[in-house]
Amino acid sequence: MAVKTNVTELPESRVRVEAEVPAEEVERRVQQAARELGRQMRIPGFRKGKVPPPVVIRRLGRQAVLDEALRSSLGGWYVDAIGNAGISPVGEPDLDVGDMPGEGEPLAFSIEIGVRPVATLGEYKRLEVGRREAQADDERVNAELETLRDRSATLETVERPAATGDHLVIDYVGYVDGEPFEGGEGRDQLLELGSGRLIPGFEERLTGSEAGQERTVEVTFPDDYPQPQLSGQDARFEVTVKEIKAKRLPELDDEFAGESAGFDTMAELREDVASRLREADERAIEREFEQAVLDAAVAEAKIEVPGKLVHARAHELLEQMLTALARQGISKEAYLQITGKEEESLAHEAEPEAANELRREAVLAAVVEAEGIEPTDDEVLEALGPVAERDATTPAKLLEQLRKTDRLDRARDDLATRQAINLLVREAKPISVEQAKARKKLWTPGQQGAEQGSGQLWTPGS
Repeated sequence: MAVKTNVTELPESRVRVEAEVPAEEVERRVQQAARELGRQMRIPGFRKGKVPPPVVIRRLGRQAVLDEALRSSLGGWYVDAIGNAGISPVGEPDLDVGDMPGEGEPLAFSIEIGVRPVATLGEYKRLEVGRREAQADDERVNAELETLRDRSATLETVERPAATGDHLVIDYVGYVDGEPFEGGEGRDQLLELGSGRLIPGFEERLTGSEAGQERTVEVTFPDDYPQPQLSGQDARFEVTVKEIKAKRLPELDDEFAGESAGFDTMAELREDVASRLREADERAIEREFEQAVLDAAVAEAKIEVPGKLVHARAHELLEQMLTALARQGISKEAYLQITGKEEESLAHEAEPEAANELRREAVLAAVVEAEGIEPTDDEVLEALGPVAERDATTPAKLLEQLRKTDRLDRARDDLATRQAINLLVREAKPISVEQAKARKKLWTPGQQGAEQGSGQLWTPGS
């Protein structure tokens, strides 16, 4: 059952959403909460888990059951209210639940929240935007070949003092305040001198060592060391150098081309590397050009972005980054310790990108409205093709799943945004970077302080 909403616009890109949950929906959730609570209750005369909702409500009181219903349902009602209001929220909401409803009464609550700013479009078609040409010069090809060569290198034991680039097989034991510390011992560890993987100063003190030699290495753990108990501590490592191995690189000849990549000649391998570099550069250019076109349209538009809204979006960006790091096993606490910064400080640093994001989103929403972009079901199905293939399903099944989980409108909005970007790029006129420089109106994506409506040229990657 739909949540009824009424939207009031407030200053500084904020709105108040007055929402009302119908009495029937409130009662349904109360009964659902009572059933869940009844599964955990033991009451004489009833089997465990079979206590009926009316008995639960009489025993616990309607208010307690209503509180439980709100805890489990308010999040969903909030999402419904935001969706019905047709707004794009930014930042954390101020949620106010009114008086608790009596039996047979609706539930009223209000939401105050920032929303995406509104853009007044300037020129957004026929924009002249700099676009560089794809390249695969000899320097980049040679660098890629050296990388392939390095991957095919072998290690050979040598009888001479260790030099930068050599690999050492070492045993070591570390001490802090004269006592061994956890994680400070290793056996038969392979260390590349000059790799910078260990504590600053450790590798340098092993340069010139010889096989069979024992060395004492004194270092200081960095202040931002991931293990707090060691950060800033002075340490002593007793190191035994067991072997010194030198890297032997293969010759860049036809034999190498065959063994490393399956080509008959080195010339064929070079051409393949050059081709792949050009293709990768072309993809990068497409992304750069797309961003530059969008930022050019932003520069031509009029958009007011309040500071509070920018700060709210900056916090969202920070949370997204922290969530991504957590998936990689880096907790928020660990990241803050590594950076040596407070969460609020990091949010302030993210504000320029947050402001740019809000301006771009506002312009794209305005283009969608101005062009009347409304993706059809067939277009949505086509867009879902790659995702359906990855998930081993069909676009039709995926579309139905989105519809059942109330995510179809979001998918349609995302596609409309993509179509707006495609329109801007399609309508833009690419010019060379040299032309842009010659006119002395060179701009790069994300540049601050652009005068709106200036008609100035944009060029990526300069």
